[in-house]
Amino acid sequence: MANYDSNCVFCKIIKGEIPSTTVYEDDSVKAFLDISQVTPGHTLVILKDHVENIFEYDDEMAATIFSRIPKIARAVKKSNPEIKGMNICQNNGALAYQSVMHTHIHLVPRYSNDDGFSMTWADNTDKYSIDQLQEIADKIKTNLED
Repeated sequence: MANYDSNCVFCKIIKGEIPSTTVYEDDSVKAFLDISQVTPGHTLVILKDHVENIFEYDDEMAATIFSRIPKIARAVKKSNPEIKGMNICQNNGALAYQSVMHTHIHLVPRYSNDDGFSMTWADNTDKYSIDQLQEIADKIKTNLED
């Protein structure tokens, strides 16, 4: 592994210092069952290089991890005929509920509305005018990198 943090639980998992239940692994990516199992089959997909969050990704890192997601997600879904859907979540920073500061993607199988997982999206449609939305978009556009 080219880059790791000796204090990081996921780096320790990659190095075999902490056991995990692996479902997929190659030279760059590891996928294993989340110990909390929010729903059965809850899988984490991580880069083997220690990268804290998506803000540190370059194009190659993004291509590496995101190109594996469909294959792993399909395998999780096929593993249980009761799975009806899947949430794919990637949190960045403590405020966004990132608890391990090593980038990871959650694959959370969904079984029903009562399976123990939920997400809430506030509807703020009435709070923004078209001009305000355009101002936000313009600020984002001026910060895009090639």
